[in-house]
Amino acid sequence: MPDERLQKILSQAGIASRRHAEQMMREGRVTVNGAIVTELGSKADLARDHIKVDGRLLRAPRRLAYIALHKPNNTVTTVSDPQNRPTVMELLYGVKERVYPVGRLDYHSEGLLLLTNDGEMANAILSAATHLPKTYLVKVNGALGAAQEEQFRHGVPLSGQRTLPAGLKLVHAADNPWYEVRLFEGRNQQIRLMFKHFGRLVEKLKRVRIGPLELGPLKPGQFRYLSEEEVRRLRRALRRTPLKQAV
Repeated sequence: MPDERLQKILSQAGIASRRHAEQMMREGRVTVNGAIVTELGSKADLARDHIKVDGRLLRAPRRLAYIALHKPNNTVTTVSDPQNRPTVMELLYGVKERVYPVGRLDYHSEGLLLLTNDGEMANAILSAATHLPKTYLVKVNGALGAAQEEQFRHGVPLSGQRTLPAGLKLVHAADNPWYEVRLFEGRNQQIRLMFKHFGRLVEKLKRVRIGPLELGPLKPGQFRYLSEEEVRRLRRALRRTPLKQAV
């Protein structure tokens, strides 16, 4: 569905009449994703955008949904794709709620992806200040040395900025070993670039955990709704910053 004019969104949410909503916008009382919006033709999507009136978050009058999906390889983590590649949205058969992916997995990566229409939770998960850990299984084309492993854990320079401390554990020793990697930030293709820093190429990458949420038995392309207890555990995890004790 297309975005709607802000004054219509405010009116439908019972905040004010459209005329009064327009006045509130002119007065600078309405923000979208942290930016004050005064132009009356501005549009937004209540399911996706963070809309506030007088500092209070506007909530959509609908059921919040939380979905865990096993993103397959060769799929993009977007609502649509200009190159007409398959997207994760095409896998959500029977889902009536308008949900959106929380963050991204690379086209050639697979694993746990959270989709929701809870904008507040999505923003918290993506916030750099939260440090919500995400765990991956990674197959590379050669083992790291002991000194390289320690440097990986303490941070490596990427684009002029050192990565945050990360978890690293060898889970299967072989010519092409598997590592468990735990990150507390989400730079673009970060794991692939970190291994490339040591001359190693990532052959397979699978996210198996986001905070307290586990991928579990879901097969590629399958999804399920989170239980109420899982949502509660995720909210609790977002209220603390585990970086200091979790690496």
